[in-house]
Amino acid sequence: MPPLGPMFGRHPFGRGPRARRGDVRAAILDLLTEGHPWNGYQIIQELAERTHGVWRPSAGSVYPALQQLEDEGLISPEGEGRRRMYTLTEEGRSYAEAHAEELRRCWDAAAGMADDAVLELGDMIRQVMMAVMEVRRAGSASQLAQARRVLVETRRSMYRILAEDESGGPAGDTDDTGDTGDTEDTEDTGDTPEPSD
Repeated sequence: MPPLGPMFGRHPFGRGPRARRGDVRAAILDLLTEGHPWNGYQIIQELAERTHGVWRPSAGSVYPALQQLEDEGLISPEGEGRRRMYTLTEEGRSYAEAHAEELRRCWDAAAGMADDAVLELGDMIRQVMMAVMEVRRAGSASQLAQARRVLVETRRSMYRILAEDESGGPAGDTDDTGDTGDTEDTEDTGDTPEPSD
């Protein structure tokens, strides 16, 4: 997935799933086994990058984990404040080697936070938002009004899907195009211009 701008770089459903404290601790140790120092901010960014935004731990989970690892003598800080760079101590390297499989499992746990369908939906949300911003930037008053109607109906449709699913309706019955199987005919007025490459 390519890097996204500030609006689209976040997890599509907010901050993203919470990881267990042990997963954060294991991921930090696993990163440090690569041999170069990391600071807390870099660790947060790297965890998000390596999981394509699925796992984005907060500073409130990463910095306490770093302090715990330091207290255990497994990592050693250099510098002051939040710019402190961390490396494994000799004891930390021995621990990482002895628990290599356990440390690798933290990435499996992160990957399990969202399946392919969730990731695909998140990517589609990003694409739709980019189209919305383009209409907002270049659209006429008429096109902006059309876009607003589409978004209002889309929001209603999303809640409708949840309501149908809760009532045992056919919310999950979709074809490859994402249609819900409704056969209602709609008229193509041709008012909405096709996007150009």
